[in-house]
Order: sequence, then structure tokens, then C-alpha cells
Amino acid sequence: MHSGFTALRNQCAMSCGVRVAIPELSAALRDELARLDVLWTEGLTRFGGPFLAGNTFSAVDAFFAPVVFRIQTYNLPVSSAVNSYCQHLLGQPAMQRWYTSALAETWREPAHEEEVTDNGKRVVVEDFRA
Repeated sequence: MHSGFTALRNQCAMSCGVRVAIPELSAALRDELARLDVLWTEGLTRFGGPFLAGNTFSAVDAFFAPVVFRIQTYNLPVSSAVNSYCQHLLGQPAMQRWYTSALAETWREPAHEEEVTDNGKRVVVEDFRA
């Protein structure tokens, strides 16, 4: 994740506490979401879930945790299996603590806020932050 999925990382800045409407997904972002769907579905199927490598949370889930938050933030289209995995991961106590802490953060970095809205081309439809 740290060196791949460039479109996802560049077009969907990390922000847990907002929901952002993207008018149109780029072809590169659609391709990367399709690739994620294939990878995650394979892991869930091969190892039996509910996590990507089996019945316990592992490093692969940790690496993809920020992606799950991005899927939630931007309401990115994913398959029902991937959506179920995302909901399962979001329900984990550690993810809940991360999310709660993110919502409580009051400091805002203007450049990052601009990245989230793509310099005003996207609309923040909900803001749950303090």
C-alpha cells in the first residue's frame, strides 16, 4: 500500500471525520478499486475471513486499514463482499479508537483540507469532527 495504489492515495486524502462526494471517479481510481476488490476477495475467500488472511487480524489488515477509512470517507464503490469486510474492520475496537480519536482532533492543516476537497472540486457532505 505504501508504494502502490497511487491514484487512491493521491485522489482520496486520508480523513476519517468527513464524508466527501466525488462527482466522478478517474479511470485510474476505478482501476485501483477493482484491483483492491480482486485482492481482498481473494484473501477473504482463500483464507475464510473475516479478515484478509483468516480468522484473526493481521499485518495485512493493518496495512489496508487506511484504505477502509478512505472507502468510508469518499463512499467509494466496492463489491458487497469488500463492503462487508470494511464494515467488519471498522467495527474492531482498535479501529473504533482510531476513529474516535480522529473525530476529537481539533487541529486542521489547511493544505490537507484542500487535498480532501480537491481544492474545492468536491463537497464535504458531512463533517463529524470536533
